[in-house]
Amino acid sequence: MIRINQMKLPVCHTAAQLEQKIARILKLSDRQGFTYEIAKRSIDARKKPEVYYVYTVDVTTKRETELKKISKDKNVSFVSPKRYLMPQSAGMFAKKPVIVGMGPCGLFCAYTLLSAGIPSVLLERGRPVEERSLDVERFWESGTLSPSSNVQFGEGGAGTFSDGKLNTLVKDACGRSRFVLETFVKFGAPDQIRYEAKPHIGTDILMTIMRNMRQYMSERGVEYRFQCCMTDYRSEGGKLTGVEVNHEEWIDTDCMVLAIGHSARDTFRLLKQKEDLTMAAKSFAVGFRVEHPQREISIGQYGDRYWRKLPPAAYKLTANFPDGRGVYSFCMCPGGYVVNASSVPGYLAVNGMSYSARGSANANSAIIVTVTPEDFNAGDDTLGGVLFQERLEQAAFALGGGKIPQQLFGDYCANIPSVRYGSFESCHKGAACLCNLRGLLPEPLEETFIRAMKEFSHYMPNYDRKDAILSAIETRTSSPVRIERGERFMAKVCGVYPGGEGAGYAGGIMSAAMDGMKIAEAIVANSVEENYIRS
Repeated sequence: MIRINQMKLPVCHTAAQLEQKIARILKLSDRQGFTYEIAKRSIDARKKPEVYYVYTVDVTTKRETELKKISKDKNVSFVSPKRYLMPQSAGMFAKKPVIVGMGPCGLFCAYTLLSAGIPSVLLERGRPVEERSLDVERFWESGTLSPSSNVQFGEGGAGTFSDGKLNTLVKDACGRSRFVLETFVKFGAPDQIRYEAKPHIGTDILMTIMRNMRQYMSERGVEYRFQCCMTDYRSEGGKLTGVEVNHEEWIDTDCMVLAIGHSARDTFRLLKQKEDLTMAAKSFAVGFRVEHPQREISIGQYGDRYWRKLPPAAYKLTANFPDGRGVYSFCMCPGGYVVNASSVPGYLAVNGMSYSARGSANANSAIIVTVTPEDFNAGDDTLGGVLFQERLEQAAFALGGGKIPQQLFGDYCANIPSVRYGSFESCHKGAACLCNLRGLLPEPLEETFIRAMKEFSHYMPNYDRKDAILSAIETRTSSPVRIERGERFMAKVCGVYPGGEGAGYAGGIMSAAMDGMKIAEAIVANSVEENYIRS
């Protein structure tokens, strides 16, 4: 297969123009047929006002052997795209693996196991995505929270009510990333996510994908069990023997995947009591959601000439200071909403969310400051980070009376309450109120946040505008704990596989899904090894 890199085309080009450029680069005439597939497409706006789409395409033609000999174009190469190889099971498992959690880690673990001929049992404390969506909308409208069915818990995991971004920094030599994207397309995502440099689905389409995936796996033997929380497990001789559900029943199994998500604090507390499991506090980050008009972000990124003709622009910002403290943008949502993402009564956390169209008037991103176990005085307390999150969320709930507490950045710097929005209003889901957010974060974090906002304005002019809207508080950026696992992906107790964001091994939809696949591969490999030893 022939790969062409760095193919630049105008913003308003046609498919015919793309095909003509391929033919011209490879010196193919109209009579010499070829087919092509887009491998990657990105936007190059580094030399505004000129903006281009940049393509990488894979071309198939009968002249490939000849072109290998004569092509001298540095952007033309010959490749064999890596395809993911499914793990091969040595046979049906006597006992179904139990997967705790239906976020991307749990679902892709179940899907990969199923592809290897191993149906599993999926446990989810929340509800199916259709019912979950109604629960979330009801909470945003009335403030009535369901602790087991909300933005954090339910089919699809926390990523369902987010921007649905599908990019990852995880190195992928085995084709897992492409497999995840192709699976999303199979179950209802638009085809272009396979090649966009910054693929995005959106909450509305993710819900459809979850339903379709559930129907497919259920028909093939995967057992979906909603409103079922793992409340204990037991082991004998260092090996798992069973999983308790809702304090009521036991499932006989020798394999459990802990894909519990970053907000399962009651499960963290349960696991802390287990002598055959090792957990440790880990660093994470906290801060505020920051809103700007999407129009200004897009003009700043693309220029005035093309911003209307391109998708709402995203951005990524980082700053590192001499004291070792880092600040960065997280879960940036073009054309999105700030949402009340609470999961516990009396506690308040926010997140960002976009629908597939990214059609709201504002861009928002979490601007978060790193915190370490030393910051929250974890000491020997594995759950020191959990307690730190809870203190922040309780304070945010009290400050807003259960509503999302907000403040303009200029007022935050001046330490005075905001009483009205500036030149634009907030786009949010769930009631909000203006107040004074100073004092929510520890003082060193407040100072670092303000310093970073001003630093970011050097790269994105006016980012520190006085009427930028801050919403509190962003605490669920990643898990505050790590559940230790060894080279075989198992914890100290044989048969227990911690994975995904909740266990501290992923940071987003893609990396969590890929970690679920790795766990499925390990389950198959370990079973093959054990069968060999027995024989």
